[in-house]
Amino acid sequence: MADKQKSVPFPSREQVAEFIRLSPGKVGKREIARAFHIRGQDRPLLKKLLRQMEKDGMLEKGDRKSFRQPGDLPSVTVLKISRIDKDGELFAIPVSWEGEGDGPEVNIVSIGRGSAPGLNDKVLARCDKDGEGGYRGKVIRRLERQTPGILAVARQDAAGNWRLKSIDRRDRDEFAAVGRLPADLVAGTMVRAEVLNGRELGLKPAKIVEVLGDMSGPGAITDIVIKRHGILDVFPDAATQEAEKAKAAPPEGRVDLRKVPLVTIDGEDARDFDDAVFAEPDDDPDNPGGFHLIIAIADVAWYVRPGSPLDKAAFERGNSTYFPDRAVPMLPEVLSNGWCSLMPREDRPCMVAHIWISAKGVILRSRIERGLMNSVARLTYKQVQRAQDGFPDPDVEVLLKPVIAPLYDAFSALETARRSRGVMELDLPERQIILNEEGAVDRIQPRERLDSHKLIEEFMICANVAVADALVKKRRATVFRIHDQPGMEKLESLRQFLEGFGLSLTKGVIRTGDFNNILQKVVGAPHQGLVNQVVLRSQSQAAYSPDNIGHFGLALVRYCHFTSPIRRYADLMVHRALIDAFDLGPGGVNYESSEDLVEPAEHISVTERRSSDAERDSTDRYIASFLADRVGADFEATVSGVTRFGLFMALKETGADGLVPISSLPDDYYDHDAVTHRLTGNSAGRVYALGDDFTVRLVEASPVTGGMLFEILNHPKPGPGARRGRGRGKGHPPRHKRRR
Repeated sequence: MADKQKSVPFPSREQVAEFIRLSPGKVGKREIARAFHIRGQDRPLLKKLLRQMEKDGMLEKGDRKSFRQPGDLPSVTVLKISRIDKDGELFAIPVSWEGEGDGPEVNIVSIGRGSAPGLNDKVLARCDKDGEGGYRGKVIRRLERQTPGILAVARQDAAGNWRLKSIDRRDRDEFAAVGRLPADLVAGTMVRAEVLNGRELGLKPAKIVEVLGDMSGPGAITDIVIKRHGILDVFPDAATQEAEKAKAAPPEGRVDLRKVPLVTIDGEDARDFDDAVFAEPDDDPDNPGGFHLIIAIADVAWYVRPGSPLDKAAFERGNSTYFPDRAVPMLPEVLSNGWCSLMPREDRPCMVAHIWISAKGVILRSRIERGLMNSVARLTYKQVQRAQDGFPDPDVEVLLKPVIAPLYDAFSALETARRSRGVMELDLPERQIILNEEGAVDRIQPRERLDSHKLIEEFMICANVAVADALVKKRRATVFRIHDQPGMEKLESLRQFLEGFGLSLTKGVIRTGDFNNILQKVVGAPHQGLVNQVVLRSQSQAAYSPDNIGHFGLALVRYCHFTSPIRRYADLMVHRALIDAFDLGPGGVNYESSEDLVEPAEHISVTERRSSDAERDSTDRYIASFLADRVGADFEATVSGVTRFGLFMALKETGADGLVPISSLPDDYYDHDAVTHRLTGNSAGRVYALGDDFTVRLVEASPVTGGMLFEILNHPKPGPGARRGRGRGKGHPPRHKRRR
């Protein structure tokens, strides 16, 4: 058999490329090895060949460890419905295409949940080759329904003419409202308007087609963001009615944990409590210094059954979205803040992970069950930390020795495991927006980072790992939380950037600990924040997938989301898989294969990114409203981003982020270096780099768009290599620009 394997010739680059081109499905190393009978010691040669082909531009990395030829569509991409033929078949083209023309046409052969998309609608679709050189696509979900025009806020000018200001910061111009105006139109109203073909000079005309509501009162900023990002904030009647019928879960089939002193630990403003914790020393003599952890999570699967109106509404939202003034929950409040919430001194159904860890925080074994609990206290992070530091309040003092002290002891063991894994420890301060009673911004302050926060995080990570291991041992398909290592291109750019600070990043196989070594070397250095930012930007984005590739940032082989089913649909899916795998009663689902989970995982990854974008957008707009009456004021700021069109500045006082347009810099032609994150004046030699500090003046702050413009007051001096004479002018490249 060995002689027969040796007789099979190793494939050439051209043969591998042809195999990928002709294959109708995904092609990864496994498929190539199988097709060309590559085994054993030849596998490293195949890996080297593929790496070289990728470097030479013959291949590109796809998703889920697959390869594609340059010019091929990604397996999951955003498409726009371009035509509908006489038979009603849908055809689409990619929204983003770097090649010639509009890109390849995709025949839509399958539509996921919801109604069929219409002409010009944008959809997220899974694409593969049809074997005849074309593409077929399966719609995962509709991203954007084509509606003509813009979302804008109406106002009247001095002459009484109605003007429309787009809520999108990219639309800097106003529009002139024309045609018949709605009777309920008032200044400060948000409208949907259709942009009309009009004059080349003056304002573009737009016709108001729908009045959406008054944007002048409290909560207006959040209302704008919700509309702009398509956040679903109204539940279907059927889902609401189903939630209102909920009642206490029966104790049958559940382990009684009501005598265990479980506690919830959350922020002061938290209203839904989906996790409770308890720790005690392990009484097993074979585990000296070890602990028994009990992590109880709200049993959302009992109330939200697969295929129900509640389930469909939760899946569509994918997750809760949090704004400074409110939350848009994944579940109706009667569940999220009621029956599913682990309220103190009330019986609540729960999913329970019993976990035994060693003195060094290593998981030894676990047990999953369905329970009934009664939280002894609703604690806050500040309360718990003050108690641990020796300043307990009366409500916490009685819990200090029996509950809080063992939690911190177990946390110390989990921290030991975290350090030994080499988890990436990025130091990036967060800001918190505090509103007054009128709903306006009162102040912006750094978000506290206490050991009590870390304690809960480590307990939740421990539970998520234990659950992932349990499902893998049961050979059950599930949705993993994955985080891939950085791509080769990003790593190379990072290496070049670090060299400027005398730092080096390991070549070859990269590990999470390699990044930590870099981060530890810059602690206390002037460029600490800058290096942390650039390292963060080099990382891949976390996502959900049925194909486990581990979690690079946490340095974990397997990881699921299990601990927040009230606010994440991914966790609910994991709960259902556990219920079925361990025969824990109704509400479980046996996902028969990973393929069944591909589209749901991609959908909830998209909704997560949508919520994150909306939350950032909301923060920007609140900060802009906070600074709107300080236009003309000067601030100390740091360059937080460098682009071809200007510099992003972060104010040290608030963390607010705004743009310095390149047109406002001293007259010159500026080269943009994406590796070193710099703009360099071609003639004068002035350098603007990521992390540089400047004094800036606020020129514009718009709560409607969330945009802020600054100008730099203390520009850097011309460089030593500056050339005399006139610059080439802003935005005008030299005739012979050197290639980089």
